[in-house]
Amino acid sequence: METQTNLSQKISFAKEVRNYHPEILTDGALTFLEALQDRFNDRRLTLLKNRECQQQLFDLGTYPTFPENTKEIRNSEWSAAPIPADLQDRRVEITGPVDRKMVINALNSGAKTFMADFEDSNAPLWENCLQGQKNLKDAVNKTISFYNPKRDKTYQLKERIATLIVRPRGLHLNEKHLLIKEQEMSASLFDFALYLFHNNEQLKENGTGAYYYLPKLEHFTEAIWWNDVIDFSEEYLGIDHGSVKVTVLVETITASFQLDEIIYALKDHIVGLNCGRWDYIFSYIKKLRNHKGFVVPDRAQVTMTSPFMDAYSKLVIQRCHKRNILAIGGMAAQIPIKDDEERNAAAYAKVKADKEREVKNGHDGTWVAHPGLVKLAMQVFDTHMPTANQMHVKRNDINISEDDLLAIPKGTITQKGIQENINVGIHYIANWLSGNGAVALYNLMEDAATAEISRTQLWQWLKNEVTLEDKRILDQTLFNQLFENELRIIKDQVGEQLYNTENYQNAISIFKKLVVSEEEFEEFLTTSAYQYL
Repeated sequence: METQTNLSQKISFAKEVRNYHPEILTDGALTFLEALQDRFNDRRLTLLKNRECQQQLFDLGTYPTFPENTKEIRNSEWSAAPIPADLQDRRVEITGPVDRKMVINALNSGAKTFMADFEDSNAPLWENCLQGQKNLKDAVNKTISFYNPKRDKTYQLKERIATLIVRPRGLHLNEKHLLIKEQEMSASLFDFALYLFHNNEQLKENGTGAYYYLPKLEHFTEAIWWNDVIDFSEEYLGIDHGSVKVTVLVETITASFQLDEIIYALKDHIVGLNCGRWDYIFSYIKKLRNHKGFVVPDRAQVTMTSPFMDAYSKLVIQRCHKRNILAIGGMAAQIPIKDDEERNAAAYAKVKADKEREVKNGHDGTWVAHPGLVKLAMQVFDTHMPTANQMHVKRNDINISEDDLLAIPKGTITQKGIQENINVGIHYIANWLSGNGAVALYNLMEDAATAEISRTQLWQWLKNEVTLEDKRILDQTLFNQLFENELRIIKDQVGEQLYNTENYQNAISIFKKLVVSEEEFEEFLTTSAYQYL
């Protein structure tokens, strides 16, 4: 270990850390990180154990239910705290990683907000995470710029920019490069704390605040944990109580059964829920993977019009608006297709239809992954939502049941679906290992969530030896044949030199191991792949 002499002996860095970024990891920031880790990490680890216990119950055949012991919270009348002015209109939100150019382009995109992502679209290299914090600090200070020598172009912020929201990594992830008492730092606390510590005063001076997206909550007790972290941090830093605001991503099947409880746990801080559709599909498959006969068709056939997805989306709207917070819709993963007008028009038509469905259902905003889609999404919401939001649309006309949230989507499993899952999964992991967490593949912006769907579907299909649309059985022999065929295609796509690199060979090994493992299912592929970073 290498230890900075001016720091407590309780804090050390992993051997591979060479750049400590002293402008970010100041003594004050590290002391704050230590205080949070000491107070909250043991509870975090207990919450992760609780997830394991819940999975054991699902594996025995149980299903998620609306908790009986919190019925009073669901049925009683109460509201969350008021929403700040700059978060009341969130009709179009753009998301992306925290690299310097992306931060500038996203803030300049014309979207109402930008979710700067340390999680699924960021490969958590030490340099990515620390440089990302510096990029956000410079953005908050309005000093950020980026020069591209290849284009001889300098990128700078416009006068009017999107409101900044930061997504820290999920509770299951560690920051292995920073050790406190020889224990890896919680990545959630690391990302959350550094942004708050360095920017809360300037954000207030700018007329805004420290705003966050909280990912992958599986139970309302995890929302209670986050609430306690925020309350402690506000007191520690002398920030007015309730100043830190959060939006919670509803991207696990279990969370959709506890929406009121999650809102209630964070009621002094929460301003909205978001339908994280790709992670939600992943969670739906993962949590119920061992139920007999529970098989989900090709990823391309599972859309927001699938009954279980439609039910979840509408329930989010209803519960949010009852509690006077915002309901943000899901991601349009499409990216503009520059050299094919016909295919580009078809992609835009899909985005338009998706956004029209969301706004007509009552959503207050939506997500896009590319600046080129901001204008289209904005036009749809401007046309159908003349007000800042739709909290007046209470959706008391719907009654979503437990069965509605669990309905198995109809469809088929095809060889094409298998091949696409193999191809996307390997390409994504290889790019992630190289430090790129947001990857454009086949005119879609892929992140860790879509790669998770790919490998989890294959694991489930192979375990169940499903019957394909053409009547063949997906057994180990057929899978190996299709896998090897797809490797030849990937090799042709990237070229022999890149294919033979360590990143691609490791990606192939990681992906196949995750899919064919007959032992314990790996909860997140990023935890397996993180050791290679």
